[in-house]
Amino acid sequence: MAPTTKASAAPRKPLRILMLHANRDATGYTQSGTLFHSKTRALEKAITKALPTYEAHFSYPTGPIKLDPADIPGYTHTPDGDEEPEPAFGWWRRKDRVHPTRKGETEIVYTGFQDGLARIAQTIKDEGPFDGVIGFSQGACAAGMVASLLEPGRKEAFNEASSHNAGTEEFPLSFTFDDAKPQPPFRFAIIYSGFPAPGQRYSAFYEPPLKTPTLHFLGTLDGVVEEARSRALIERCERPREAVHPGGHFLPSQRPWLDAAVSFIRDSLDQAKDNGGGDAAGTAEKEEGVEEMNVPF
Repeated sequence: MAPTTKASAAPRKPLRILMLHANRDATGYTQSGTLFHSKTRALEKAITKALPTYEAHFSYPTGPIKLDPADIPGYTHTPDGDEEPEPAFGWWRRKDRVHPTRKGETEIVYTGFQDGLARIAQTIKDEGPFDGVIGFSQGACAAGMVASLLEPGRKEAFNEASSHNAGTEEFPLSFTFDDAKPQPPFRFAIIYSGFPAPGQRYSAFYEPPLKTPTLHFLGTLDGVVEEARSRALIERCERPREAVHPGGHFLPSQRPWLDAAVSFIRDSLDQAKDNGGGDAAGTAEKEEGVEEMNVPF
C-alpha cells in the first residue's frame, strides 16, 4: 500500500489593511505611525486570530506634517528636566482664514492637505493594494477621504464641483494609479472618532455619498471629536454602521468592540465575494442603512 500523506493546508489569502493615525489622542498631539501601532496591537491580534484563512498585513505610514506647539490648541509644555516633548505628526494642519470670495466670512482650510494625501497614495503604491482602511480621529477623516477617492466616478464629481465653485479642492493627482498595479475601491473602512472635512472646499469627497461600507465608532465621553461631527460623516455614507462605546477619544480595546470590528470586516469581505471579487462600490443585493452593530454591553 502506498504511503499516505497529509494534505497541505491551503495558502492563506493576503489581507492588507492601511492604518492611519490621528494627530491628537486623549492626552494631546503625540501621534505617528509607530505610536499608533503601539496602541492597536489588541485590534491587530483580534483580526489576525478571527480570520485564520487570511494572512493579515498592517501598514502604518506617518503623516508628513511635523506639528509645532503652535499647532496644538491649549498646548502647555511642562518639561521634565531637559526632556524634549515627543514629536507629533499629522496629515495636515487646520487653519481658519478669511473667505476669499465671501466678505465677512471665514473658512477652514487644511494646509499641507495635498502632501498628506500624497504620502498615503505613495504607501498604497509601495505596499498595496489594500483591502481596507482603519483610521482614528484626523486619520479617520483621512480614511474617509481616501475611500472616497478610490470609488468609481469620484474624479468626475470633483470636476463637477469645480465647475460650480472655484474654491473647491481639485482631485489629487497623487491618486492616479498604474494600470499594472491598480488599487480597487476599499472593501471596508473602519472609522474611530471620525468627522468630515468641513465646508464647500471639500464637498466633492462626499457628494455623492461614500459607497464604501463603513463602521463608525463613537465614544460617549469623547471630548475631542463631538458626536455631532462624527454623525456628520455617517450621514455622508451610503452604507454606514455604527458602534457607540462608553469611553473617550481612543480606540476601545475591550472584547465587545474588538468583536464588532472583526465582525464588520468579515461581513464586508463576504459581501465583496458575493458582489464578484472585492469591489466595495459594487451594488449590494441588500442595501443597508445606518444600523447599530449588535454587540454585547
